[in-house]
Amino acid sequence: MGYAIAEAALAAGHEVTLISGPVNLDRPRGAHFISIVTSDEMHDAVHRHLRDCDILVMCGAVADYKPAKVSAQKIKKGHEPLSLELIPARDILASLPKGDRRFLVVGFVKNCDIIVANDVSRADSGMESDANEVTIFFRNGETETIPRVSKKIIARALVKIFTNSREKRLTKKM
Repeated sequence: MGYAIAEAALAAGHEVTLISGPVNLDRPRGAHFISIVTSDEMHDAVHRHLRDCDILVMCGAVADYKPAKVSAQKIKKGHEPLSLELIPARDILASLPKGDRRFLVVGFVKNCDIIVANDVSRADSGMESDANEVTIFFRNGETETIPRVSKKIIARALVKIFTNSREKRLTKKM
């Protein structure tokens, strides 16, 4: 969904920075692309680019845990069991500035200015599908549903909604 939103934002004339982990998708032409691998790299890249951000769209499910120790080379097979210690990864959304920030935060989880919810239990929508159905929850309690259509169509509708919400927010502050 993130790549579809990036492409729709570019088509609408917006400047786009796409921070992405490893995926099997073509990079959207015209986006400033930042490739990351780890959750720490994602955290750092997001914070590096916040100052230039009007709308932050967080689509990816970044890992909740990461290995406590990272090996620079392959860990060879031995005769003893191997224990892997996991520690909590930094929560990127929780680390964002609170209160009166100048950018709008959109995500697929709680504590965002706009929440985009999709039914991940459906086999014909969401992840690993070209189609989706979403319900958008606004901070003021309003909701809007986009019925099951292609992700590209949903992305175009979402970009319009995000842009309108950002403009309304700026108008209220004036």
